[in-house]
Amino acid sequence: MNDGNFSIPIIHNSISIMTPFLLAAIGGLMTELAGMLNIALEGLILIGAFFSVIFAAATGSLFLGILFGILMTVLVAWVFGAITLYLKANVFITGLATNLLAGGLTAVLSFHFFGTKGVLMFNDLPSLPSLNVPALHGIPVIGDILFGHSILVYLSWLIVAIAWIAIYKTPFGFRLRGTGSNPRAMIALGIKPQQYQMAGTLISGFTCGIAGAVLTLNLGAYVPNISSGRGWIALVVIYLGGKTPLGILAAAFVFGLAESLSNYAQGFIDIPADFILAFPYIITVAAMVIMSIFQSRKED
Repeated sequence: MNDGNFSIPIIHNSISIMTPFLLAAIGGLMTELAGMLNIALEGLILIGAFFSVIFAAATGSLFLGILFGILMTVLVAWVFGAITLYLKANVFITGLATNLLAGGLTAVLSFHFFGTKGVLMFNDLPSLPSLNVPALHGIPVIGDILFGHSILVYLSWLIVAIAWIAIYKTPFGFRLRGTGSNPRAMIALGIKPQQYQMAGTLISGFTCGIAGAVLTLNLGAYVPNISSGRGWIALVVIYLGGKTPLGILAAAFVFGLAESLSNYAQGFIDIPADFILAFPYIITVAAMVIMSIFQSRKED
């Protein structure tokens, strides 16, 4: 197998792997632009992952599974936002509590309804449809990389485009960014910053619900802690991407590529598997260090 043929499946898998990072980061960007750091992304992904696969299995419909998964995630996001914004709880404490709640709630519900806190397998679960266009798939290199993914991958790209338009081309986006940069000016204009912060939080629930659905519906099962730090990495993606949708798209691909390389490396490199599996997290730490150095030099 030559290097070109070897690299194509790695990049193809990177695009699929990056999707949860991308979706969670786009949602987190909305709260970040509104001046509210959302560290509940990890828990929101877990909620979306659990309920989407449960409802998909119960109804036999992927659409209903994803829809109910999103609704449950948005509900949890609303609770997180309400406690933070209206009850004035500390956003970091509330975010951590949301993450802990997600892990505990999914374990309790799994044991109550299915009698196990371990892996939930669903043999009759419908599979996510893939976009296969023979004419386009035959394009050298590009066709093999960009096509053949699940429909949720392409939905994530559409969400990035919509986010860019909403942030930079609509009054909502101007007010959202104004809320984060100068909330007093927004108040002076008769705009309530809390409304836009809550809107950003609910959007993060929406995107994290889809991110969770990507994880479990691709696998056809629910694995405890299936989010595996993706919500935390999504926060890094936001800052590494310069707090812009297109920057986040590029940064998410970097982390998707790192995880894809670690998956392939397990069969080719004779080093401890734990180190290989930790590679994406090493990249995360390295990215944060490099970004901090770059920002410090820029300020100087």
